[in-house]
Amino acid sequence: MQKTNLNKRECLVFRRFGGKGYSLFACLGREVRISVLSVATLTYANVDCISAQPVPTDSAKTKTSREVMLDEVAVTGSRAPLTRSQQARMVTVLERADIQQAPVQSVNDLLKYAAGVDIRQRGPFAMQTDVSLRGSTQEQITILLNGINICDPQTAHNVMDLPVQLSEIERIEVLEGPAGRVYGTSSLVGAINIVTRPGRDTSADAKAEAGSYGYAAVTARANMRKGRWNNQLSGSYARSDGYDRCKAGTLNTDFNTAKAFYQGAYDDQEVSVSWHVGLADKGWGSTTAYASPAWQSDDQYEHTNKLFAAIQAETKGERFRFRPAVYWQQNRDRYEGYRDQPEKMKYNYNRCNVYGLNLNSYFNWAAGRTAFGAELRNEDLVSGNLGEPLTKPQHICGTDRDYTLGLNRTNISLHLEHNILLPHFTLSAGFVAVKNTWSDMPFKVYPGVDASLRLGDEWKIYASYNTSLRMPSFTEMYYQPRGYQADPHLKPEEMQAVEVGTKWLTQAVQATASVFYHHGRNMIDWVKDNSLGSAAVWKSVNHTRVNSVGAEASLALSFAALLPGQHVLQSLKASYCYIHQNKDREPDIESQYALEYLRNKVTASLLTNPWGKLHLGLNMRWQERMGTYTDFSGVVQRYRPYCIVDGRLSWQERAWDVYVEANNIFNKSYRDYGNVPQPGTWIVGGIAVRL
Repeated sequence: MQKTNLNKRECLVFRRFGGKGYSLFACLGREVRISVLSVATLTYANVDCISAQPVPTDSAKTKTSREVMLDEVAVTGSRAPLTRSQQARMVTVLERADIQQAPVQSVNDLLKYAAGVDIRQRGPFAMQTDVSLRGSTQEQITILLNGINICDPQTAHNVMDLPVQLSEIERIEVLEGPAGRVYGTSSLVGAINIVTRPGRDTSADAKAEAGSYGYAAVTARANMRKGRWNNQLSGSYARSDGYDRCKAGTLNTDFNTAKAFYQGAYDDQEVSVSWHVGLADKGWGSTTAYASPAWQSDDQYEHTNKLFAAIQAETKGERFRFRPAVYWQQNRDRYEGYRDQPEKMKYNYNRCNVYGLNLNSYFNWAAGRTAFGAELRNEDLVSGNLGEPLTKPQHICGTDRDYTLGLNRTNISLHLEHNILLPHFTLSAGFVAVKNTWSDMPFKVYPGVDASLRLGDEWKIYASYNTSLRMPSFTEMYYQPRGYQADPHLKPEEMQAVEVGTKWLTQAVQATASVFYHHGRNMIDWVKDNSLGSAAVWKSVNHTRVNSVGAEASLALSFAALLPGQHVLQSLKASYCYIHQNKDREPDIESQYALEYLRNKVTASLLTNPWGKLHLGLNMRWQERMGTYTDFSGVVQRYRPYCIVDGRLSWQERAWDVYVEANNIFNKSYRDYGNVPQPGTWIVGGIAVRL
């Protein structure tokens, strides 16, 4: 029986586009009839790029060619949301297709294939990973989950303990260079934003895999969509016996990790709201992660527990948008210098709570798009070995000990940014003003400006100048175990950077190239004076300056567009990054982080379809690291270049996949950290089922 619709909506007829970025907001939820639609418009009307490409219009009937923002995905390279073609700054985006085809089991492994990203691991499968950009240290970048800063002010060593599964990630945005006016403090040399989304429809999937060294993992996800509501829940468990043993013969690179992640969304014509809650719990044999010639413990252990929660919203006014966010995270850490031997070296316990409030907004007017807002972020640490004495000790749950030390600081930031959006030109300029209670610093302003010029539909050139700062972590200020001496009076780091580049984009070829210069002041690092012999200790210090000059280039080929008659070759991607650092240093000074960087890095990936539904992907990375380390014999060694090849072979059906992945296929011996050898060939096989 036919049901009569008593609430039939008025049909809105388009005969020309208004040319405003917000023109179609009023049409959401209404029936729209477009009377004028050029063939060129259909060229861009596909699922992957409808939100990231300009929608061409009839120039004779339209005065401007602004991009339509209808359910678009904005890439975060500025405070106000802009599409990729509007962006005045280069943002590297790892797409969902890249993530699904890569031979990796974690976000950490995936980022290895980004040219400007330096991934230093103390073991496979993200046991512990330090991430840096363009010669920075791991403390100098911001990691975000759905735009929320999830950095741990205690230490950046554990920031990549993420609760999300690779299958839940929509894209990963890598913003290289100072990002203070976009993401606030801690984004001294860049930021990485991991964007997740619930499934588009009610669905479920599961995956099981196993491999070398007793590795086994299971993951499951379920999504329910009903009307304007969407809710998704996922969980996973992974473990391994490890690839190495300590001198006593016991395990020292094993791990167990459990993750759970819930995300939800509500969307109507007036407002969109999203929220997420995550848990990541991990214990791992830290082998010689923090050992030195003076302290050669090879059975260290660490256990971390992280909780994440955030809620975000955005109003949908035609001219004014308000985007508030509230978030909380808790990081717990137990470090054992000698595994299961507290009587030999007492365990280090830390608990850090971070509370944040973001008030962002932007409005469109005749002169462009203006964004303004503020952030309040409180960082509270209680510890057994970091900080100042607490007035009242707090009990450490599950032990007979108390937290006796701690530190609390609040960061306040205000930002203002204006974007001029012309048909072929974008100018984005603004500043962030920052005040931190720990240093009693007054409000200090850090400006930035980005500009891009689009030469036709395929070519864009851009230039930028940006500044930023970073407060020292609690570990840098107070970490003083055997062989370490921290300085609680460290100054904040400051950075200025200039970058120019170009991008060429067609359906068949994507090419980018850029050069950059970074000037850093008061850069923080752990250094050791080897001229002191056995009396040498690691000290946290401010370098007077660190200058970096570099270049980056990438090329991506789509064989479906270049050679449409064949179906074996699908895509080829290659990238290269070069960095040279000039810094103030003295002879015999050994660095733990800032003086060790990737001078050269080359990555390449090839995706093929050899037969039927069989897919083969190969990934390669070659890198040369500068710097030295002192081995356990007391001999200073230089890092050696290495080349690693990974592969993934899969058979893909609509409802299931089977696959085999091999990491370090040629069993190369290499080190990301001096006294921590990495595993050889690691093979994993699995099956994924979709309902």
